[in-house]
Amino acid sequence: MDFNIPNYVKNVLNRLKDNNFEAYIVGGCVRDLLIGREPSDYDITTSAKPDEIEEIFKDYKTIQVGKEFGTIVVVQPENNIEVTTFRTEGEYKDGRRPSEVSFSYDIVDDLSRRDFTINAMAYDSDKGLIDPFNGLDQLNKKQIMAVGNPTVRLKEDYLRILRAVRFATQLEFTIEKSTYNACKELSDYLKYISAERIRDELFKIMLSNIPSYGLKMMYDLNILNIIIPELIPTVNFDQNNPNHNRSLFEHICCVVDTSPAKLEIRMAALLHDIGKPMTQSIDEKGISHYYNHDKLGADFAREVLIRLRCPNEFIYKVTMLIREHMYHSSIKDKGLKRELNRVGEENIFDLYDLKRADMMCKGDKTKELDGLEQKIRQIEEILEKKEPYNKSQLIIDGNDIISLGLPKGKIIGELLSYLTEKVIEHPEYNNREKLIELAKNTMNSEQ
Repeated sequence: MDFNIPNYVKNVLNRLKDNNFEAYIVGGCVRDLLIGREPSDYDITTSAKPDEIEEIFKDYKTIQVGKEFGTIVVVQPENNIEVTTFRTEGEYKDGRRPSEVSFSYDIVDDLSRRDFTINAMAYDSDKGLIDPFNGLDQLNKKQIMAVGNPTVRLKEDYLRILRAVRFATQLEFTIEKSTYNACKELSDYLKYISAERIRDELFKIMLSNIPSYGLKMMYDLNILNIIIPELIPTVNFDQNNPNHNRSLFEHICCVVDTSPAKLEIRMAALLHDIGKPMTQSIDEKGISHYYNHDKLGADFAREVLIRLRCPNEFIYKVTMLIREHMYHSSIKDKGLKRELNRVGEENIFDLYDLKRADMMCKGDKTKELDGLEQKIRQIEEILEKKEPYNKSQLIIDGNDIISLGLPKGKIIGELLSYLTEKVIEHPEYNNREKLIELAKNTMNSEQ
């Protein structure tokens, strides 16, 4: 077995070994190499103690990210490498951190503390693969299996419950039965894990090739009702509408899978219809409708994203996409310009990606999809021609309005919005003389 390890990683390994220490690449990078994936980064484990690591790499920049836990980061131009001393861990008392860490000279001690067998392998070019827990066998079986007793292992850090789902989703594996049962039994303890750690794992699931695989697993393991309980009413919810041939949760899963792997779009897809169960009404023909579910859904989504401690900019964009996903502008340029004005050039194509995915998951929508693609082409043409749709694109600005005698304040913005609407209706109005004339006429009519 011979891995193609980058030279900058080999340099760190060789320097440690040249100083008479054991050194191995370990964990996720070994797993990825074994299944033919390019690792995003490399971790190294060694018999050298933290002070010895720093001394060996004294001519490098190093960072003490967790020296007390044995980890020193060696900074390299290509990528930073975490170098960690072999260690064993004491009892976990808070479902997150060990009460104590002891350094070891045995690589097996170090591997025995890791979460899943596929992550508990190490490799050295001289010694080959170190695999005391049959991780390679589990890779071949495409299974996620805890190292040792799964209940004990998951109790050490309850986030591992969600990590099991994440790895299974990313790799398209199953979770081994005893590990799966332990995940389900302990899932309620995820409520004690910080929102930030939950969010990071959830986002990785959402960016996988088939996010719905993980979402359905989260539901079955009773994880979804802890992280996003707002989604639970969508499960097995009959939409009772000829435009939909799936239950609401199945539709949501389809939209998530069909959306491009961009986090804002995927999260908008996940939450775009959570307002439906609360807005259901039934007409005289027995058909259900969901008026304003987009607006209510945006409000629910904001609560979810705030709870997950997402940045404000991210929350704004996701909720905007949800609020706008049901808006159907006319095929005319002025309708599309108004949509551009509301959404912004930086968001418009993400919105249409969400609309397309939503439409594709509603059954036979060939004509509607054709219309959607036509709108996208028109929007591209509007932008290419630099046709104005926003007040920032007007020939005049607030200072020009103030010079006409209006005081500073809200009225300036309102007048500019009025002029923008006029320019959207009549692009030829976007010249200084005409806009000044319109502004004066408006001011005179209000006096």
